[in-house]
Amino acid sequence: MSDDGTNHTRRRFLIASTSVVGAAGVVGAAVPFVGSWNPSARAKAAGAPVKVNIGRLEEDALLIVEWRGFPVFIVKRSARTLADLDKLTEQVLDPNSEKSDSKQPSYAKNIQRANPARPEIMVFVAICTHLGCVPKYWDINYEESGQGEWHGGFYCPCHGSIFDMAGRVYKGVPAPRNLDVPPYRFETENVMVIGEDPQEASA
Repeated sequence: MSDDGTNHTRRRFLIASTSVVGAAGVVGAAVPFVGSWNPSARAKAAGAPVKVNIGRLEEDALLIVEWRGFPVFIVKRSARTLADLDKLTEQVLDPNSEKSDSKQPSYAKNIQRANPARPEIMVFVAICTHLGCVPKYWDINYEESGQGEWHGGFYCPCHGSIFDMAGRVYKGVPAPRNLDVPPYRFETENVMVIGEDPQEASA
């Protein structure tokens, strides 16, 4: 490997390490505030809705919360990321979530797999539909996806299933269907509620 390549790799590692340390400090400071929103363990197990503040979520950044004991991934997709979804129609198994075993609310049965009121906000249960592992986030800059021109998405480290930035599974991998989308609604511009449909809130 050339010196330039080595320096580039080392620089990316140092930046990532510094970011992780910084993020740990931010999370530590935010725990008391976030904790005040979280339901009790018993309520979580029963499926209580969870409020999430997405006001500071940056484009194409990943936010992870817990609902019903499962991790839920939230990404505020950029305009470029949304536009790229159309380029993957032939590469994903179920582009419009039309398979009978596809699991998402009716309002998220579209190419973005999102509420049309906020198509940029992606929400799904972070459990691979193959054997239940938690996928890793490969952002749009990831260089080793093996999928040709990469548009960002998620990789399951257990058996190699790959999903795009709408949680749609690529063809030819072990996972049989798209990632599940939980019910959710927007309480305000910056606060969403996972575990409640918009119809339930207005009833």
